[in-house]
Amino acid sequence: MEDNNNQYATTKVQPKDFVSGWVVGFIIASTGLSVSTLFLGSEIALNLGLKQALIAFGVSTFVLTIMCMATTLIGNRSRLSTYMILHFSFGEYGAKIVNFIFGVTLIGWFAVAIELLAIAIYDTSISTFNFVVSKALIIIVTSLFITITTVYGLRSIEKLANFSIPILTAFLGYVLYRSVADLESLSQLFDYVPKENSMTLFEAISILIGAAVLFPVLMADFSRFIKTDKQSLFSVLGLTIGTPLAYILSAVPSIQTGEVDIIKIMEQYNLVIPAFLLLFIATWSTNATNLYSASLTFSTINKNWTFKKVAIASSLFGTILALLGFATYLFDFLEFLGILAPSISSIYFIHFFWIKKQKYNLEDINKWEFPALISWILSSIITVFTYLEVFQLTHAYFIDSFVLGGLIYVILERKRIF
Repeated sequence: MEDNNNQYATTKVQPKDFVSGWVVGFIIASTGLSVSTLFLGSEIALNLGLKQALIAFGVSTFVLTIMCMATTLIGNRSRLSTYMILHFSFGEYGAKIVNFIFGVTLIGWFAVAIELLAIAIYDTSISTFNFVVSKALIIIVTSLFITITTVYGLRSIEKLANFSIPILTAFLGYVLYRSVADLESLSQLFDYVPKENSMTLFEAISILIGAAVLFPVLMADFSRFIKTDKQSLFSVLGLTIGTPLAYILSAVPSIQTGEVDIIKIMEQYNLVIPAFLLLFIATWSTNATNLYSASLTFSTINKNWTFKKVAIASSLFGTILALLGFATYLFDFLEFLGILAPSISSIYFIHFFWIKKQKYNLEDINKWEFPALISWILSSIITVFTYLEVFQLTHAYFIDSFVLGGLIYVILERKRIF
């Protein structure tokens, strides 16, 4: 079948390609050890202080874990990618609209990660070695490694994650140890007061949820390969443990050094060259996952496009965005995701468990599913107003999006059924 080349982009995963939940959990955890994630952990800790930063890390992780536990079961039981699942709830043409937005979003993350890596290496090469490395060259070379890995699919990403995660975790753990060892007491960390507190706790939680809000929506891409329901739930631990651990590993050294740039932090511990290599590997591993999901997305928009060709084209698009400086808009980008994405996950969760009773047949896809489209559009519009604080519902716009999407969808579906 086509699927060994196309990574089951449009069909169900076959038993011969099932993997353990721990394999997928490792892949998910690897995405937490990225330059962009470490940057967020540092930025939030320096703006809030460690006490409030830990609360933000915990609350955001809890919300995302609950959402992921629901959607991972859908992927495991349907054996379909997120993008094919959306065909059932949104219709063939409606899913193309949603999938296109997801694809562009994932490419945006791809661009942010390689650009942040390029900036970090460029700045430190000048300050430490008095040597200029072209940002464009760093972006292009990194993109090339990521693309080669991605075109060979989940197995290739698995091997990279198995290699990179233990090394990265040990390295960052050593940096954490060095940071703590330099303190007179741990109270120095918890007593840290930001010089300019320009970020609230709620804003921090919102940013962190926005940073990982695609996880719940895209869990099916990975859980469809897992052998059992139980193992698919265990795979969520990759997010539950891996992501807050990455935040903490970057937050503590940042408070100790006052630096956001992870390589500048390493510079103070004479670890610049290892940091270069390890952050390159981290970006490679994380962005292979981003590019894999983006390529699956675009593959479902036109079934004549092969996975490999789509992966190469997506990589080129992301590389161009990085060269144009897309990372400047990181926080705005994350808040935008917090408006659009949560309602989609609640809609397809309700559709799978309530409307279709956990049974998806590929021949049952309709051209349009207007209740889902209308629910998504209305919930997104209302959430824009709560985000802008024109009025408030739950006082958390990403929760507004999730709840409104599901509620409006249930109402419209009940009217259609009865």
